[in-house]
Amino acid sequence: MAGMRDAPTAAVVVDPDGVVSGWSEGGRLLLGWTAKDTVGRPVTDLLAGPPPPGFPESYGSAPDHTGPVPLRHRNGSTVDAVVTAQPLSGADGRALGHVVTVQRWGRRPVIADRAFEQCPFALGVYDPELRFLWINASSGRVIAHSEEQVLGKKYREVLPEFDRSLFPERDDKPYTDALAEVARTGEPARLITVFHPRGSDYANAWATSIWPVRDDEGRVRAIANWGFDMSAEYWARQRLLILNKAGGGIGRTLDVIGTAQELARTPVPGFVDLVTVDLFDEVLRGEEPPSVSALAPGETIALSRAARHSAQDDTDRAPGHPTPVSHAPGSVAARCMTTGQSTVQLAAEPGEGGEWAFGPGLAADPAHWPPGNPLIDESIAAEGLTCRITVPLRARGALLGVVAFSRSDRPEAFTADDLILAEELTAKAAIAIDNARRYSRERTTALTLQRSLLPQRLTSPEALEVASRYLPAGTGAEVGGDWFDVIPLSGARVALVVGDVVGHGLHASASMGRLRTAVRTLADVDLPPDELLTHLDDLVIHLSSDLQPASRFQPTGEFGATCLYTVYDPVSRRFALASAGHPLPLVIAPDGTRTPVSVQPGPPLGIGGLPFEATELDLPEGSLLALYTDGLIEDRERDVDHGIARLLRVLAQSATSLEALCDTVLDSMLPEHRTDDAALLLARTHALDPQHVADWDVEPDPAQVPRARKFTLDQLDAWGLEEASFVTELVVSELVTNAIRYGQPPIRLRLIRDTSLICEVSDASNTAPHLRRARAFDEGGRGLLLVAQLTQGWGTRHTTEGKTIWCAQTLTELGEPR
Repeated sequence: MAGMRDAPTAAVVVDPDGVVSGWSEGGRLLLGWTAKDTVGRPVTDLLAGPPPPGFPESYGSAPDHTGPVPLRHRNGSTVDAVVTAQPLSGADGRALGHVVTVQRWGRRPVIADRAFEQCPFALGVYDPELRFLWINASSGRVIAHSEEQVLGKKYREVLPEFDRSLFPERDDKPYTDALAEVARTGEPARLITVFHPRGSDYANAWATSIWPVRDDEGRVRAIANWGFDMSAEYWARQRLLILNKAGGGIGRTLDVIGTAQELARTPVPGFVDLVTVDLFDEVLRGEEPPSVSALAPGETIALSRAARHSAQDDTDRAPGHPTPVSHAPGSVAARCMTTGQSTVQLAAEPGEGGEWAFGPGLAADPAHWPPGNPLIDESIAAEGLTCRITVPLRARGALLGVVAFSRSDRPEAFTADDLILAEELTAKAAIAIDNARRYSRERTTALTLQRSLLPQRLTSPEALEVASRYLPAGTGAEVGGDWFDVIPLSGARVALVVGDVVGHGLHASASMGRLRTAVRTLADVDLPPDELLTHLDDLVIHLSSDLQPASRFQPTGEFGATCLYTVYDPVSRRFALASAGHPLPLVIAPDGTRTPVSVQPGPPLGIGGLPFEATELDLPEGSLLALYTDGLIEDRERDVDHGIARLLRVLAQSATSLEALCDTVLDSMLPEHRTDDAALLLARTHALDPQHVADWDVEPDPAQVPRARKFTLDQLDAWGLEEASFVTELVVSELVTNAIRYGQPPIRLRLIRDTSLICEVSDASNTAPHLRRARAFDEGGRGLLLVAQLTQGWGTRHTTEGKTIWCAQTLTELGEPR
């Protein structure tokens, strides 16, 4: 009855005289007439117009007789119908009339049934319980069942594999659930279904539509679906997605091994199950790779496995730990590298009929393969592989190594399109690896230059205990221009310097070397911190002008820097400093409290026209000084104030030594991925024992010279430095005589016993003496020459009260004091 209500068909029995002798319920549903109304009446009374010729005798079942016939509905309307008449015969062959079937015009004609049956798309109709009602021939071929085999059976019984997700990692909904959801909700659905057809090893992609079929009252009476094979388009899109993923995933870091690992991870598991990347050792070191001509035939090619990624264990080889591998002469990898051609290996033989058992699409045609591919190589099956693509890794004409893309867990063989994808991935990665190699070479050069310009070994003056650390930026950033220095000065003083050049790379390293040399030169003149920075600022301005381009096509280099210059005097325990745009030092007293540094940093070097402010602090013995660059305290996740506060907390921790404290600071302050260089210089102050300093005020009278010599001899005897008496007496005599003769009072003599024996004579005159060569009959001019010859160093230091002439003798040459 449900079928009659969905498509009412009237069955009418007409006797040989054309009178209705039988009427079905379908006639009432279709035309509104009951059996009582029609039986006994001519069948022509049902027509809405004149009867067609031969009606109903000539209306057989042939398609030519299925045109519309207008019939009268009981309510007066006209119903266009399809009329089919079949003759009735008795047992004796006598004609009993006709059986006439009437259906509403609009049902598909017989040719339409054939069109649906022969449709190349897969069509199917199921009841709300997902029992098969009808499928066409194409659908039968897809599910490997005929219509007779599936009618009345549930979808899950016939196709249990569609009752689970074929790609659970993508959270795909099982196709059976999609059918059931349409039956439940009455909402149509469109989806792409990827599955393995029965008898095939290859996953096919089908575009499918599912929709509900409703009766006149709108109730869902069936579920229909159709689909077509879009495997070629689907897999082409998947290849594009992998290439798009490679565009954003390969070459993110300027690191050779990291880039190789990005290449290994990108196509797994969507394309292959295993990727290996082998590189020449020269590439890993940032050097030029060997030329192809250097690969002698018959010799084993030695490489290093820089990356390996497998879908089975989903693990990478640890970064920075490449393992040696070798490719024997005649091997596929060796042949690919020497010829520059890719090779596809298949473990399976060709299919029956001489056709290759490849996947869907035009690429399955052997005519699309490049010469020599694919290669049937059953030996790869021993490695657990079904197929492998080996591609030489080349960039800018240079051979960097070789890449292997392998399948083991899937039965599909590679297609020619897969070979193109593997070569595209390799080409993209090759450029990124070569860029990383070139960057590594430049970075190594810059690091070598920078380390050669930094102090190789810090001096260990008596005034300070020092320790330092310098860490360049991470591998993803260029080398900067941070530097530090410890410079011994006259009078047992020590200068501590830290600076940072603007920019990165070789230019920054070279500029850093220039500034460090300039600071050492200016420090040798014994300038106060603020004056030294003023001269250094002038130098940077001149150097910047030298970098201006001669033409608009010549690139320019920016040159600017910050610098902190400090001086510590162990005799007075005074700490003087001035800053040119550099972070101020942290001063921590022996009790752990922070000593504030009340000075305003000046402008960075290279600005010009602005003064630098200097300040002095009195430090108790054992104070901790921390000089650093901004790379230590500042990063993307914290500002300068937070960085300084954190550094103070770390410095407050107890440590066995300054070296250990340096390590603790770096471990606590620096992030894993640094974007800037970091320099740290720690110093702990010592005060010179007052018994190691002796001074005496000298009256401006030549008669005081002998008394100055006697004072010197007595002090040397008290220090146990009798061996230095002759030289020291002589230089004191010369320096005191010059101060009395050419200087201005007050005059003061000071002796300091540190790592060297220092003799200083100060006066209030700003006129500095000069070393000159005396002629044969000159009465003077030999004093400073004599001092320079007898001591290991001498110089002039200007102060606010005048000047100081000093000279030093190395104590190791004088013997150990008593």
